[in-house]
Amino acid sequence: MARTSPSPSPVSPPRAPYPAAAPSSSSPADRAGPVSTTPPARDRSSPTGPRPVRPHRLRPRGLAPSTPVDCELEHSDLATSKLRPWPAPDGSIDENIATAERVSAACVRNAGDLIRHLSTRNNARDLDRLRAALGERKISAWGVSYGTYEGAVYSQMFPHRTDRIVLDSNDDPDPARVARAWLAGHEQGSRTSSALRGVGVGARQPGPRRGDGHRGPSTVPAARHPPRPRAGPWPGANPDELNGNVLRQTMLDSLYRPSRYPALAKLMRAAGQGTVPPAPATPPESVLQNVTAVGAGTLCNDVTWPTSAAVYRKDVAKSRAEFPLTAGMPRNAMPCAAWPYEPREAPVRITGRGPSNILLIQNERDVATPISGALKLREAFGRRAVLVTVDSTGHDAYLANGNECGDDAVSRYLATGERPRQDVHCR
Repeated sequence: MARTSPSPSPVSPPRAPYPAAAPSSSSPADRAGPVSTTPPARDRSSPTGPRPVRPHRLRPRGLAPSTPVDCELEHSDLATSKLRPWPAPDGSIDENIATAERVSAACVRNAGDLIRHLSTRNNARDLDRLRAALGERKISAWGVSYGTYEGAVYSQMFPHRTDRIVLDSNDDPDPARVARAWLAGHEQGSRTSSALRGVGVGARQPGPRRGDGHRGPSTVPAARHPPRPRAGPWPGANPDELNGNVLRQTMLDSLYRPSRYPALAKLMRAAGQGTVPPAPATPPESVLQNVTAVGAGTLCNDVTWPTSAAVYRKDVAKSRAEFPLTAGMPRNAMPCAAWPYEPREAPVRITGRGPSNILLIQNERDVATPISGALKLREAFGRRAVLVTVDSTGHDAYLANGNECGDDAVSRYLATGERPRQDVHCR
């Protein structure tokens, strides 16, 4: 089975729409992160029946210990609150445009030719070369976050090389927008997630164990109206100041997992009192440089992004008015706005052509990949897929922030090939 899941990234806890997030982020570079692969658990052509699963490991192209790419960015440009383009307090995006130009120029200058060959299509081709090198006719895969897009693309490009495909926390497959649609998903996620409604009222911490031993979330009291945060120094962080955009980024990251709610509540209280806890640990700078470069190359090479600052200004202003919590960030200029290379191939359009062997699992309240993306992917796959919707909060449903019903559906499919006959709602 091939698992596409997050690897370490820059300063925050979950997904960076562009791989330079934090530990456990999930965007193209980190989201395309470590991939463990094993042949299908059952070879139906074998007269002896099931064969033992053999583990293998693949690092996507550009990501160490594969030949690494590195844009040699300035340290300040590795901050997640910089790489995710939060506008200035007054809505100005001038600094974001300057950052996009600076990061793009550094990648052109320092990353070499390899960065031009990073893309989701090429990741899928690399995965199929691994399959062939193992001598396997088919592979099974479990993709999470960006891994759902990579898994969908692989299933479209190599449909008859797939055995059992599980896609968890699903990205919008819109071929005209690709990662721009993923960023925009934060707007809907911020509006629909009950996590956001609960931050000012209570924090979440591990609660009673489920039947499988996994702890679900429970609510603990918190300040109903936390004091208004005040900007101040944050030694050891990048940037070394806790300002409004850093707090927004930290909040967004923390809402990926209910287990992070208590720490978020403490940080918000502390910020309101003019004090801050110790800065979170981050991966080595060499790792951040690598995943940031891979993320930039993958996202910018997958699809053409607008290059006009006027387009971004208009979109950001509209987003700020409609979704004040995300302050216009989801529609702002990424480094791709200044990327000098045209995509070498068109994005893959996901369709219903191919075997019916795909299971989507999706939490109803996911701030990173809202359920709207899963519904669009389900529609695109048509008869090829079924959707397991889980009445739970957080990013990454299977064996993480979902529930026992959803976990059982996925485990049964991976272990036996028995998939629900139709879409399922797990309460």
